Amino acid sequence: MSVENLITYFHNYVPLNSKEKEDLRTRVIVKKIKRRQFILQEHDVCRHYSFVVSGCTKMYSIDKNGAEHNIQFAAENEWIMDIGSFHSERKSLLNIEAIEPSVILQIDKPTLIHLYQNHPKFCRIFRVIIENKFIELQNRLLQNISSNAEERYLSFLEQYPHLSNRLPNTQVASYLGITPEFLSVVRKNIAQK
Repeated sequence: MSVENLITYFHNYVPLNSKEKEDLRTRVIVKKIKRRQFILQEHDVCRHYSFVVSGCTKMYSIDKNGAEHNIQFAAENEWIMDIGSFHSERKSLLNIEAIEPSVILQIDKPTLIHLYQNHPKFCRIFRVIIENKFIELQNRLLQNISSNAEERYLSFLEQYPHLSNRLPNTQVASYLGITPEFLSVVRKNIAQK
């Protein structure tokens, strides 16, 4: 059943024929992940693109002082991966961890190459997925250098409306680059407006 979620997701880009669907079904890895379980740990090579069927995950780094810096969240029907580590096969500087119990679908590099070579639709689908992630990253970078905390929080709510009540304040604050206490002030200011 889980792979059907991915087929439906791909259908939003380009409908798959029966041969493409069957090839995907036989190659995708289905994993159940416990809360706080790692999908990727720093210093390991990212071996999979991970698609979240249910649950919620985060990608983050830990600085030299031990502070966590959230880079991305992925919940239902979203992808998460360290794309640089995946393609270069170099050790990752990032962690990917489940915030909630999750079901994920994983595609490894040989499978991705197989899909590209045997089913050209997947080249287009994954190109669009990566382009969208790149746009998301550019927008986030621009916000971090040119927006105040309130603007960043409103942007977070726009990007992740389905997560605002699922994530602890510490996770949201880490994503925004502020303290949980300051996040409370930001929320209070927005509520008063």
